[in-house]
Amino acid sequence: MAPIIGITSSYDREAGRTFLSRYYVEAVEAAGGTPFILPSVLSERHSEQIIQSIDGLLLSGGVDVDPILFGEEPIPAMGDICPQRDLFEISLTKYALEKDTPIFGICRGIQLLNIAAGGNVFQDIVTSIAKPLKHDQSGPRWHGTHTIKTLPGSKLASILGEKTIVNSFHHQSVNKVAEGFRATAWSNDGVIEGIESLMHKFVVGLQCHPECMWDKDERILNIFKAFVNSTRK
Repeated sequence: MAPIIGITSSYDREAGRTFLSRYYVEAVEAAGGTPFILPSVLSERHSEQIIQSIDGLLLSGGVDVDPILFGEEPIPAMGDICPQRDLFEISLTKYALEKDTPIFGICRGIQLLNIAAGGNVFQDIVTSIAKPLKHDQSGPRWHGTHTIKTLPGSKLASILGEKTIVNSFHHQSVNKVAEGFRATAWSNDGVIEGIESLMHKFVVGLQCHPECMWDKDERILNIFKAFVNSTRK
Protein backbone atom coordinates (compact mmCIF):
# COMPACT_ATOMS: atom_id res chain seq x y z
CA MET A 1 0.00 0.00 0.00
CA ALA A 2 1.07 3.57 -0.66
CA PRO A 3 2.25 5.43 2.47
CA ILE A 4 -0.24 7.92 3.91
CA ILE A 5 1.20 11.42 3.95
CA GLY A 6 -0.57 13.92 6.20
CA ILE A 7 -0.37 17.43 4.72
CA THR A 8 -1.12 20.47 6.85
CA SER A 9 -3.42 23.13 5.44
CA SER A 10 -4.08 26.88 5.66
CA TYR A 11 -7.00 28.74 7.18
CA ASP A 12 -9.03 31.56 5.64
CA ARG A 13 -10.44 33.60 8.53
CA GLU A 14 -12.82 35.60 6.35
CA ALA A 15 -14.41 32.55 4.71
CA GLY A 16 -14.02 30.26 7.72
CA ARG A 17 -12.47 27.48 5.62
CA THR A 18 -9.34 25.39 5.54
CA PHE A 19 -7.63 24.98 2.18
CA LEU A 20 -4.55 23.57 0.45
CA SER A 21 -3.01 24.12 -2.97
CA ARG A 22 -3.42 21.14 -5.29
CA TYR A 23 0.33 21.23 -5.97
CA TYR A 24 1.15 19.53 -2.66
CA VAL A 25 -1.36 16.77 -3.33
CA GLU A 26 -0.07 16.18 -6.86
CA ALA A 27 3.58 16.14 -5.76
CA VAL A 28 2.95 13.57 -3.02
CA GLU A 29 0.88 11.40 -5.38
CA ALA A 30 3.57 11.60 -8.10
CA ALA A 31 6.14 10.46 -5.53
CA GLY A 32 4.12 7.37 -4.62
CA GLY A 33 2.29 8.56 -1.52
CA THR A 34 -1.38 8.83 -0.61
CA PRO A 35 -2.11 12.49 0.29
CA PHE A 36 -4.28 13.09 3.37
CA ILE A 37 -5.17 16.73 4.08
CA LEU A 38 -5.19 17.77 7.74
CA PRO A 39 -7.57 20.60 8.77
CA SER A 40 -5.55 23.50 10.16
CA VAL A 41 -7.92 24.34 13.02
CA LEU A 42 -7.94 20.98 14.80
CA SER A 43 -7.25 20.94 18.51
CA GLU A 44 -3.85 19.86 19.77
CA ARG A 45 -5.49 16.91 21.52
CA HIS A 46 -5.78 15.16 18.15
CA SER A 47 -2.07 15.39 17.36
CA GLU A 48 -0.86 12.11 18.85
CA GLN A 49 -3.62 10.06 17.21
CA ILE A 50 -2.98 11.70 13.84
CA ILE A 51 0.74 10.97 13.97
CA GLN A 52 -0.02 7.36 14.87
CA SER A 53 -2.33 7.15 11.84
CA ILE A 54 -0.05 8.54 9.12
CA ASP A 55 3.30 7.45 7.72
CA GLY A 56 4.77 10.88 7.02
CA LEU A 57 4.06 14.54 7.80
CA LEU A 58 4.34 17.30 5.21
CA LEU A 59 4.30 20.79 6.73
CA SER A 60 2.98 23.09 4.01
CA GLY A 61 3.52 26.79 3.35
CA GLY A 62 1.37 29.63 4.58
CA VAL A 63 1.30 32.68 6.85
CA ASP A 64 3.91 33.72 9.41
CA VAL A 65 4.38 31.91 12.71
CA ASP A 66 3.50 33.94 15.81
CA PRO A 67 6.85 35.23 17.17
CA ILE A 68 5.58 34.88 20.73
CA LEU A 69 6.11 31.14 20.20
CA PHE A 70 9.87 31.65 19.87
CA GLY A 71 10.22 34.35 22.52
CA GLU A 72 10.08 37.51 20.41
CA GLU A 73 7.79 40.51 20.12
CA PRO A 74 6.28 41.20 16.66
CA ILE A 75 8.03 43.72 14.40
CA PRO A 76 6.16 45.98 11.93
CA ALA A 77 7.15 43.88 8.91
CA MET A 78 5.61 40.72 10.34
CA GLY A 79 2.68 39.40 8.26
CA ASP A 80 -0.56 37.61 9.10
CA ILE A 81 -0.56 34.81 11.66
CA CYS A 82 -2.93 31.94 12.46
CA PRO A 83 -2.65 31.03 16.16
CA GLN A 84 -4.80 27.88 15.90
CA ARG A 85 -2.68 26.52 13.07
CA ASP A 86 0.57 27.36 14.88
CA LEU A 87 -0.40 25.45 18.02
CA PHE A 88 -1.77 22.45 16.13
CA GLU A 89 1.25 22.13 13.84
CA ILE A 90 3.80 22.57 16.60
CA SER A 91 2.06 19.83 18.56
CA LEU A 92 1.95 17.58 15.48
CA THR A 93 5.62 18.20 14.77
CA LYS A 94 6.74 17.46 18.31
CA TYR A 95 4.86 14.15 18.32
CA ALA A 96 6.31 13.29 14.90
CA LEU A 97 9.85 14.03 16.07
CA GLU A 98 9.30 11.92 19.19
CA LYS A 99 8.06 8.99 17.12
CA ASP A 100 10.68 9.46 14.35
CA THR A 101 7.92 9.92 11.79
CA PRO A 102 9.44 11.34 8.58
CA ILE A 103 8.82 15.08 8.16
CA PHE A 104 9.19 17.34 5.15
CA GLY A 105 8.76 21.06 5.85
CA ILE A 106 8.17 23.47 2.96
CA CYS A 107 8.55 27.28 3.24
CA ARG A 108 6.53 28.08 6.39
CA GLY A 109 7.02 24.38 7.10
CA ILE A 110 10.81 24.65 7.47
CA GLN A 111 10.30 27.59 9.82
CA LEU A 112 7.62 25.82 11.87
CA LEU A 113 9.78 22.70 12.07
CA ASN A 114 12.75 24.69 13.34
CA ILE A 115 10.62 26.55 15.90
CA ALA A 116 8.98 23.34 17.15
CA ALA A 117 12.45 21.86 17.68
CA GLY A 118 13.67 24.88 19.65
CA GLY A 119 15.08 27.26 17.03
CA ASN A 120 13.79 30.58 15.70
CA VAL A 121 13.38 32.61 12.51
CA PHE A 122 14.07 36.06 11.15
CA GLN A 123 10.70 37.83 11.22
CA ASP A 124 11.67 39.71 8.06
CA ILE A 125 14.68 39.06 5.84
CA VAL A 126 14.93 42.55 4.35
CA THR A 127 15.26 44.20 7.76
CA SER A 128 17.42 41.43 9.26
CA ILE A 129 20.28 40.72 6.86
CA ALA A 130 22.58 42.82 4.69
CA LYS A 131 22.05 42.89 0.92
CA PRO A 132 19.34 40.23 0.64
CA LEU A 133 18.29 38.73 -2.68
CA LYS A 134 14.70 39.05 -3.87
CA HIS A 135 13.00 36.19 -2.04
CA ASP A 136 9.45 36.99 -3.15
CA GLN A 137 9.72 36.43 -6.87
CA SER A 138 7.63 38.02 -9.60
CA GLY A 139 7.92 35.07 -12.01
CA PRO A 140 5.60 32.03 -12.33
CA ARG A 141 5.55 29.71 -9.34
CA TRP A 142 7.13 26.88 -11.35
CA HIS A 143 10.10 29.03 -12.40
CA GLY A 144 13.38 29.03 -10.47
CA THR A 145 14.77 32.51 -9.83
CA HIS A 146 17.84 32.11 -7.60
CA THR A 147 20.44 29.46 -6.82
CA ILE A 148 21.08 27.54 -3.62
CA LYS A 149 24.16 25.60 -2.63
CA THR A 150 24.03 22.48 -0.50
CA LEU A 151 26.23 21.00 2.21
CA PRO A 152 28.36 18.09 0.93
CA GLY A 153 27.24 14.81 2.45
CA SER A 154 23.76 16.05 3.35
CA LYS A 155 20.50 14.52 2.16
CA LEU A 156 19.75 17.60 0.09
CA ALA A 157 23.18 17.44 -1.56
CA SER A 158 22.64 13.79 -2.47
CA ILE A 159 19.32 14.68 -4.12
CA LEU A 160 19.88 18.15 -5.58
CA GLY A 161 23.61 18.15 -6.17
CA GLU A 162 26.00 20.92 -5.16
CA LYS A 163 23.95 23.75 -6.65
CA THR A 164 20.47 24.18 -8.10
CA ILE A 165 17.96 26.89 -9.01
CA VAL A 166 14.80 27.23 -6.93
CA ASN A 167 11.70 29.39 -6.75
CA SER A 168 11.20 31.78 -3.84
CA PHE A 169 8.10 33.10 -2.04
CA HIS A 170 8.93 34.15 1.52
CA HIS A 171 9.96 37.11 3.66
CA GLN A 172 11.01 35.09 6.72
CA SER A 173 13.70 32.43 7.11
CA VAL A 174 15.45 30.22 9.65
CA ASN A 175 17.76 32.18 11.94
CA LYS A 176 19.05 30.10 14.88
CA VAL A 177 19.00 26.43 13.86
CA ALA A 178 17.48 24.14 16.48
CA GLU A 179 19.71 21.83 18.50
CA GLY A 180 20.06 18.45 16.79
CA PHE A 181 19.62 20.02 13.34
CA ARG A 182 22.05 21.57 10.89
CA ALA A 183 21.72 23.98 7.99
CA THR A 184 22.30 22.13 4.72
CA ALA A 185 21.44 24.67 1.99
CA TRP A 186 21.90 28.42 1.54
CA SER A 187 21.18 31.11 -1.04
CA ASN A 188 24.01 33.42 -2.11
CA ASP A 189 22.99 36.09 0.42
CA GLY A 190 23.47 33.63 3.29
CA VAL A 191 19.78 32.90 3.90
CA ILE A 192 19.30 29.34 5.15
CA GLU A 193 17.37 27.40 2.48
CA GLY A 194 17.49 23.90 3.97
CA ILE A 195 17.83 22.15 7.34
CA GLU A 196 18.07 18.50 8.35
CA SER A 197 17.83 16.61 11.62
CA LEU A 198 20.95 14.80 12.77
CA MET A 199 18.91 12.37 14.87
CA HIS A 200 16.05 11.18 12.63
CA LYS A 201 15.85 9.03 9.51
CA PHE A 202 14.23 11.78 7.42
CA VAL A 203 13.41 15.20 8.84
CA VAL A 204 14.14 17.84 6.22
CA GLY A 205 13.05 21.43 5.68
CA LEU A 206 13.30 23.37 2.44
CA GLN A 207 12.62 27.10 2.14
CA CYS A 208 11.53 27.11 -1.53
CA HIS A 209 8.29 25.67 -2.91
CA PRO A 210 9.27 22.38 -4.60
CA GLU A 211 5.62 21.34 -4.95
CA CYS A 212 5.37 23.92 -7.76
CA MET A 213 8.47 22.62 -9.59
CA TRP A 214 8.40 18.83 -9.35
CA ASP A 215 7.06 18.33 -12.88
CA LYS A 216 9.71 20.67 -14.34
CA ASP A 217 12.83 19.27 -12.66
CA GLU A 218 13.40 15.59 -11.87
CA ARG A 219 15.72 16.43 -9.00
CA ILE A 220 12.89 18.31 -7.31
CA LEU A 221 10.56 15.34 -7.73
CA ASN A 222 13.29 13.20 -6.19
CA ILE A 223 12.99 15.18 -2.94
CA PHE A 224 9.38 14.07 -2.63
CA LYS A 225 10.33 10.51 -3.61
CA ALA A 226 13.03 10.41 -0.94
CA PHE A 227 10.53 11.66 1.63
CA VAL A 228 7.81 9.18 0.67
CA ASN A 229 10.30 6.28 0.46
CA SER A 230 11.58 7.11 3.95
CA THR A 231 8.08 6.43 5.32
CA ARG A 232 7.88 2.86 4.02
CA LYS A 233 7.96 0.34 6.83
